[in-house]
Amino acid sequence: MTSGSPIGAEKLNDDVAWEDFDPREYINHNYLVLHPDDEEIISVVRDHFSSHFGASGGVPTGIDVGAGPNIYPALAMLPWCDKITLLERSPANVQYLGAQCESYADHWDQFWDVLRRDPAYRGLGADPRARFAQTVHPRLGNLFDLCRGDERWSLGTMFFVAESITTSREEFRRGVGCFMKALEPGAPFAAAFMEHSRGYRVGDSSFPAFDIDDQEVRDALGPYAEKVETHRLGQPGGLLREGYTGMIVACGHRGG
Repeated sequence: MTSGSPIGAEKLNDDVAWEDFDPREYINHNYLVLHPDDEEIISVVRDHFSSHFGASGGVPTGIDVGAGPNIYPALAMLPWCDKITLLERSPANVQYLGAQCESYADHWDQFWDVLRRDPAYRGLGADPRARFAQTVHPRLGNLFDLCRGDERWSLGTMFFVAESITTSREEFRRGVGCFMKALEPGAPFAAAFMEHSRGYRVGDSSFPAFDIDDQEVRDALGPYAEKVETHRLGQPGGLLREGYTGMIVACGHRGG
């Protein structure tokens, strides 16, 4: 079990200046070139969704919670949803996502190529930009607001969010719970987490993190999920930055 933050040193989600998040800096550091860990994450999530839906078709709605300037979770949901909501708190990230919906940047093609190794994704062709534009809709909003609303989605993703917005265990677990409560019973989901993150920088701005491990992830998901599988990714020397030890991907289904 992780130790969390020192008493009195917590930085909560509402303490963070999310308006200072710079999507261009984040993209330049993380997503211009496909990192091996992202390739593995995409493969795990692709196979989970494809195994669930098979030849049965898809669902009306999907959601990516805390999308940031990352569209590959939406690409992973693209064959399976009539409408995909990208919920994001940072206005600059919402603006970036809106521009990507119109016609996403070429560097995202390498992420789609990984998804296309599965026939369901390959059926959308080498360039699904038109379908993406019709299906994906960014929305300014707070993860914690999901607990207060009645809207529910049939498929969900949350990548590097609940542990990357706060130093508080209580907020981390509440964030995971709000994500899961936004899903319909039986809905497949995929969530990714930075293992033992000590916080991170985007440009000149610093952002908090809660120190998690595989057991913390399982404990947070346990009350809401069934058939959860976790995968640990990342090797020393191959990490994207200092200040974390790897990535954890959890795939499962919302409990009834």
